[in-house]
This record gives sequence, C-alpha cells and structure tokens, in this order.
Amino acid sequence: MEMMKFSVQAEQPQSQASDSGATYQADNQSTVVPAKFIATFEKKEHSWFALSQIPTDLSIQVEDITFYVHKFPIISKCGYFGRTELQPPKSNLSYDHKIDNFPGGAETFEIILKFCYGLPISLTANNVAVLRCAAEFLEMTEALEDGNLISKAEAFFTFVVLSSWRDSITVLRSCETLSPWAENLQIVRRCCDSIAWKISHETSTIGEIINGEKWWFNDMATLRIDYFTRIITALKAKGVIPQIIGSCIMQYGEIWLPITESGREGMGSNELQWNIMSGRSQGGVIGPTKEQRMIVENLVSILPPQKEAVSSKFLLKMLKMAIVYFASPALVSELEKRVGMVLDTADVSDLLIPNYAAADQGKLANSTEENTMYNIDVVQRILEYFLLYEQKQQQQQPGPLTISKLLDNYLAEIARDPNLPVTKFQFLAQSLPENARTCDDGLYRAIDIYLKAHPSLTDHERRRLCKVMNSAKLSLDACEHAAQNERLPLRTMIQVLFSEQVKIRATIQGKSQIETADNSDQESSGSSTNKEVKMLKIELEKVKMQIAELQRDYSVLQQEHQKQTTKRNSSGWTRGWPNIRKSGLFNLKIDREETDESENRPNQSRRNRFHRRQSIS
Repeated sequence: MEMMKFSVQAEQPQSQASDSGATYQADNQSTVVPAKFIATFEKKEHSWFALSQIPTDLSIQVEDITFYVHKFPIISKCGYFGRTELQPPKSNLSYDHKIDNFPGGAETFEIILKFCYGLPISLTANNVAVLRCAAEFLEMTEALEDGNLISKAEAFFTFVVLSSWRDSITVLRSCETLSPWAENLQIVRRCCDSIAWKISHETSTIGEIINGEKWWFNDMATLRIDYFTRIITALKAKGVIPQIIGSCIMQYGEIWLPITESGREGMGSNELQWNIMSGRSQGGVIGPTKEQRMIVENLVSILPPQKEAVSSKFLLKMLKMAIVYFASPALVSELEKRVGMVLDTADVSDLLIPNYAAADQGKLANSTEENTMYNIDVVQRILEYFLLYEQKQQQQQPGPLTISKLLDNYLAEIARDPNLPVTKFQFLAQSLPENARTCDDGLYRAIDIYLKAHPSLTDHERRRLCKVMNSAKLSLDACEHAAQNERLPLRTMIQVLFSEQVKIRATIQGKSQIETADNSDQESSGSSTNKEVKMLKIELEKVKMQIAELQRDYSVLQQEHQKQTTKRNSSGWTRGWPNIRKSGLFNLKIDREETDESENRPNQSRRNRFHRRQSIS
C-alpha cells in the first residue's frame, strides 16, 4: 500500500504595518519582521542556517546540531519559546537555548522550523506520530495560530491513519522511540484499538487461518512485545476465537524467539544438540537474556486458556526458552502444566529439553548428577501433570491412555546418556500405571539401549531395572530377541522363555479355537464331518502305537542279528534274511499281539501313554 501523504502549508504572518515591516512584542523585546518574509536554508556540518534579508537572532541546539533562526516565526507558533528564558546575548555559549530529549531529534526539529517559516511539509504515516509529539512538546496550539501543527497532525492521524491497516501498523512501530509522549497522547492506545477492531471484523472464523490467509500475522509480528500484548488483549475482549489468537502468538514467537536444531555432533547418532540463537556465548555461558525473558513472559501471560489454542510443540519451545533465559519458577510451572494438558500430542524431539543449571548463572552443569544431557526432572513433572489431568478426564469420559508409546520413545532417546542415573531412568519408566501399556516392546527396547550404554551396572541394578518390564506383555519377536540377549539378567531371560512358551501355546490354542468356531458356524452341515474327524484321530493313534511296536520288534531282531553274525557267515545270513521277511514272522507277531490284547491291555495302555507322550514331545 502506498504511503499516504498530506501537504501542510503554514500561513504567512499577517501585518498591518508599512512595507518596511511589522513589530511583534515578546518578552519586552521588539522584533521587526518584513511584510514578505522569505528565507532559504543551508546546512554546514553541525550547523543549520535560515538565510534571509534579516540576520538571525536566535540559536537553538538540538542534539549535536545548532540551528540559527529568527525569533519571530518561531515564537509566533511555538508557545514553548514564548515562555522560555533564553540565554543573554553576551553569553560565552555558542547557542542561546538547548533542547534536551526532543521527540524525533534534530531531523524532526528541522521539519518544525520549515513549518514555522511557512514552507510546505508532508505528513505521512512515518512522521505523523513524531511530529504530533514534537508539536506537543513545543506547544504549537490553536491559541497561537489557527491551523497550527497540533491540529493538523491530529486531523491526519484520526481521519487518515486510523482508517488504514498498514498506516496504523506503521505509526505504531514509529512510536517505539517516542515514549512517554506517544503514550500520554493516546497514540499507541488508539492504534492498538484500531488494529484490534479491524482484525475482529475481518477475521471472524478460523477458516482464514486454515486456508493460509494470515497476512496480518506477519504485520503483527513486527511490533514490539508490549504493543503486541495490548492488541492480543483487545482481541480477547472482542471475542476472537482462541485458535486465531493462538496462531498469531505462535507466529510472533517463531520470529522473535528462534531456536534451531544444529545437528547431532558429538552426542552420538541419536542425540540432539540445540543452538539457541542470541543465547549461548563462548565458554558455554548464556549471554544477555532480559529482552528474551520479557518476550517469553509476555507471550505466556496472553495465552488463551483453551488447550487447543496453541500446539504442544510451541508450548515446549516456550518452556525451553523459559528455562534457558531463567524465567521465574512460577512461569516455568505454568508452562509445565500447560504442556501436561497436551502431552499426548507432543513429539519426542520436542521433549528433549537441554539441561542447564540456573544456579551457575547459565554455565553448563558439571556435577555427575546434574550433568545429564537432557532435563529429566521437567519431563517427570510434565508427566505427573498429564496423569492428573487424564485422571479427571477419565472420570468424565473413560478411555485408554495414549502416552505409553511417547514415553517409551523418550526413554530410548535419553537411555544413551552416559551420565543418566539408573534411578532416574527407572523412576520415569515406571511412572505410568500398569494398565497404560498394552505392549512392553518399546520399554524393552529402551531398557536394552540403557544396558548397552551403561555396561558397568551391577547385577543388582540390572535386575532392579528389568523388573520394570513385564515379560508377559512382550511380543513373540521381542521374546525371541530377549531370550538371546546376554545383557539381561538370567532370571529375566528365564521369565522371557516361559512367556514365549505360553504365547506359543496360546497361539496354537487360538488357531484350534478358530477352527472350532468356524465349524460351529456350520453345525447343520458339518456334524457328521466332525465325527469322522474324531474317528480318524482315534485310528491314527492306533496306527502310531502299532508302528511303535514294530519298531521295537525290529530293534530286537537287529540285536539278534548282531549276535549271530559272529557265528555265521555274513553272506549266508544275508541270503536268509529276505526269506525271513517273506515268512510269516511279522504276521505271526501281529496275530500274537491281537490274541494277547485282552490279557495285556493294562500293560499296553501304560506303554501307549508313554509312547504318546514321547510322540507329542
């Protein structure tokens, strides 16, 4: 949008005197001004001259520039100089008056002088605020002259700036260096109210956010944090939906609080090392943090209370910033509670919060207990807040917990830290209730990584750590891996083997139950088939017993054969063996067994049970 401009022409001083000039009385001094006052301006290094037919009689210093001007045009429009006692003409100073803390400095004072001399000036969104403050400073009111600079700047601001979105943003940015004048003249308040009104009327649904129509987010992100906070507060009062407010806050945080993932150098292949911009200086010490801490505190203070307003990723980023920039403990606790409400939507990488010791004024912790790679205590508190929140939700709407996978993946990440105590790891692993995990494969993976990264653990510590895992909840693949894992204690391996056998048996039974269920669906047409299957199974058992008897008799014959080979020629025995097989020896043996079946039934049943067990095994 093109910047709107407004040209202002100051009125020439009127005179009823002759052509030689007019007399203006001020401070008991008479100043003669020509009827047609014309001046040109010239700048030389740190001096500014108003050149005309009459020599200058007033020198004013603003910052490092001295302005040599005439009293009449200045005093006729500026009440400030009319009531100010100027330096005597014979003073040793190089100026008659010095202005300190002038709004806008020497550049703005030059524009004011041009207006006083009757030259046209252009009012724009970039200079209207500073000119309005400067005019207020110099008391350029309507009492001195109609159409003075205060009234002209105020009219331009009210009717031109406040009706435009871009101009309102531009003026608000220009007010950052005009405190407290811009605040006292209500310029900041009126700009913030105007911007909030336009947002509330032009963005009434979240559809614009979803469709990417968030052009005003970037404009809002250019404002100072206190101005941004005022606008967000006004938006809340006007009833703008929390999702839009939260999206705007997240956009602001992304620009003003950048945090980048700098890779995984020096921490293993799966660790993260964060580079917090404008944060850490050389030597591992955190630099100036006042501005960043103020931004974090203000953003957290204006967050909508609804859990869906901002993402868990943004909340965890704010939490990292609050810890790194040493925000108040109350603020950190508030962020932990907010993260706990949406922990189930978080990502593992966002939970990897760098561990800095606040007691060392930003230096990295050096003790073995505190020199962990990540801040485990913060995640532990977040998890506790989540469980408390879920407990309340379960009373209203019961449902399964979905946090176990996230926690197990987090445990797998921090398990590689060589300085992580086994007590912290174990306490965090068993924080969830027993019914939270339906499968312990993720927990077994985390424990295995920890055991691999900490080979110096004692047997007692390894046994105590593995008690956290329920071997009955391991899958068959995990059981197969754990049964061959030499890092696990022997008792745990035995429990895993037992669980594996139980699962295999259950799988087989499950298949049988499925077959039975399928057959039960066709009872009308398959009852005879079931009977046939049972008869076939019985016949099959009988055949198995007969084959076992034949194998035993065959072994007896082989023994006899071995004995007789020492007495007979092997060739003769070989020629006679086919005749023996063709004879009725085998048939005779089977007939004898059938004849004596009733007599030897008890012994045979015992042998059958023995061979059946052997066959099944």
